[in-house]
Amino acid sequence: MKNVFLLTGIPGSGKTTVIRKIVSRLSCEVGGFYTEEIRESGTRTGFRLITLDGRQGVLAHVNIRQAPHISRYGVDLAVLDDIGVDCLTRAITEMDVVVIDEIGPMELLSKNFRRVVLRALESDVVVLGSIVKRRTSYTEVIKEHPSVHVIEITRANHDKILAYVLGLIQETGRCEVV
Repeated sequence: MKNVFLLTGIPGSGKTTVIRKIVSRLSCEVGGFYTEEIRESGTRTGFRLITLDGRQGVLAHVNIRQAPHISRYGVDLAVLDDIGVDCLTRAITEMDVVVIDEIGPMELLSKNFRRVVLRALESDVVVLGSIVKRRTSYTEVIKEHPSVHVIEITRANHDKILAYVLGLIQETGRCEVV
């Protein structure tokens, strides 16, 4: 039985929004992180990593200079490793559901992140996350993993996907949906 549910779609399709709605409906222990845009004067300038236990850090920003870059954003790998990887590592052993939003180009710069994602896929915990639609050798390994169910999301199918994924999580028997 598949226990890893990954939303994919174009940027802005609502992956994070649906994940947050799903998490709000789960009556079990949930850990992990999500990302949100940082906007300044109406323009996206970066991304913040926010853990479900309340920690946060700037994952990427246009003003980060001395770091690997994805597009115009410098990526702070220390934030990803110290906050993101740490919360995922603990969630895999302590929680019923692990949230990984997202498995994308910025996050994949970290070897530690790639390792903990594979560890989550091999565990028996339920994983809810998002993955970049664009194909890379690493994301294809994840998408083809036997425990993974990839679900395409668009702005038009939000409600349908929300109900569908809640049903899939309920079917695992590891978490109740309210």
